[in-house]
Amino acid sequence: MRIRKEDVNNVRYVYGLTSALLVGGAAVSLITGQPVGAQVAQNDDSVMSRVVPRAGAPESFADLTEQLQPAVVNIATRQRVQVNNNPFAGTPFADLFSRRRGGTPQQPQTREAQSLGSGFIISADGFVVTNNHVVAPNNRATLESITVTMPDGTEYEAELVGADAPSDLAVLKIKANRTFPFVQFGDSSEARVGDWVVAIGNPFGLGGTVTSGIVSAVYRNTGQGGAYDRYIQTDASINRGNSGGPLFDMQGNVIGINNAIFSPSGGSVGIGFAIPAEIAAPIVDKLKSGSEVERGFLGVSLQPMDDDLADSLGLPRNRGELVQSVQDDSAAQAAGLRPGDIVTKVNGRDVTSDQTLSFLVANLEPGMRVPIELLRNGQTLTVTATLGKRPTEAELAQQAQVFDPESDEPMDPDQTDDVIAEKLGLQVLAMTPQIARQLGADSGTVGMVIGAVDPNSDAARKGLQRGDIILSANYSPVSSIDELRGAIAEAESEGREAILLRIQRRGQPPRYVGVRLR
Repeated sequence: MRIRKEDVNNVRYVYGLTSALLVGGAAVSLITGQPVGAQVAQNDDSVMSRVVPRAGAPESFADLTEQLQPAVVNIATRQRVQVNNNPFAGTPFADLFSRRRGGTPQQPQTREAQSLGSGFIISADGFVVTNNHVVAPNNRATLESITVTMPDGTEYEAELVGADAPSDLAVLKIKANRTFPFVQFGDSSEARVGDWVVAIGNPFGLGGTVTSGIVSAVYRNTGQGGAYDRYIQTDASINRGNSGGPLFDMQGNVIGINNAIFSPSGGSVGIGFAIPAEIAAPIVDKLKSGSEVERGFLGVSLQPMDDDLADSLGLPRNRGELVQSVQDDSAAQAAGLRPGDIVTKVNGRDVTSDQTLSFLVANLEPGMRVPIELLRNGQTLTVTATLGKRPTEAELAQQAQVFDPESDEPMDPDQTDDVIAEKLGLQVLAMTPQIARQLGADSGTVGMVIGAVDPNSDAARKGLQRGDIILSANYSPVSSIDELRGAIAEAESEGREAILLRIQRRGQPPRYVGVRLR
């Protein structure tokens, strides 16, 4: 599923195969010194009977809202975005081209950007929960400040305590020495389809807005993939700015953090998604304490069991996932998993569309030994895997990177090393097993892949091209930007005007090429 993010308001929508984030905050139970909603109602039967009718639809949400709303805040960020005014921007070596044409390299300029969302206070000393995408800087941006606005309009500066991109959660701390009203997480596992829920947030920057509805589905998989594609679905109206805001049950507990909507128009159509509290609460606790969020990792690519796969294998449609590939040196490889295996259970829990393998493994600790039940050639087998540590989202994206040697699309400027571009006229990127396969090289190949070549460089005159692999420089193997940059620096320190590169091209034996330094 493709994810589209807006620069302002950071809203996530889900439509067909499109997913979009909602800017807003998450919630807990409210108080001034003690949590409201759940605890107040539990300790005072008269409050419970007034706020939550014991049968039928609530007469009003007013009393419940009055108790909870003081702990739901608006969140605004100010970001500094770097803007490239180079007329050759978007092409390889834009800076080098402008220099050769006699111009002075144009210095990047900056502009200010903002994002708006929601959040909720979870402790009297001012810890706030929200979505990561509400406070995460956009591409090429630097986060400069976070402002939290209380329902009465009082503004406070806040600092980012911790953020977790995979679960899209973040924890802030309000910079103020006072006691704040707060709310508490409830038990989302007790939520049932048809239960009443209330969402409070900051849609379209309008300030505290309350909407109500019911739980439409529990543990909804939207199809966007990932370890945390598992949401509470609700028809409570959720829009831009609601991201990070709380979804309350009728006892005033936060059972979900509003995160995404399904929408053809960008507005609410009654299909919203919230991160379940049972998933969010343990992660929030770790972020609040400054601990690293570590997750288990198998190292496989998977395909859900659709009708055709199930029919071809004689299996139920909603059971298991097909292993498409196994990463080298991964926990899956060490356990003996193979492409074509159908994983049906992990640690005794069934693998289903609502409880995916990625979700099950990500919620286990690295280093755990877990039994994995699978089907292979019609036989049921059980293997034991010692889970690895899940890589960062950036590392996972790099592992999944598709490299087309025939493409003329410029590389991401963030992947360009200035020294290598200046001295060799090359853009390079690190080799991965996936890229090696795409280039027809052995998965264990070590080197740097050429992503683009300056047509006016000596490298271009020597015939180097996109997709070539640099195996060594001056007879020293190179497997990183730093190693290639070091080889260039060493050559220059010895007074050399060229560097000897060993180049591997698909379908050809490796060859040595002397490339002049600039």
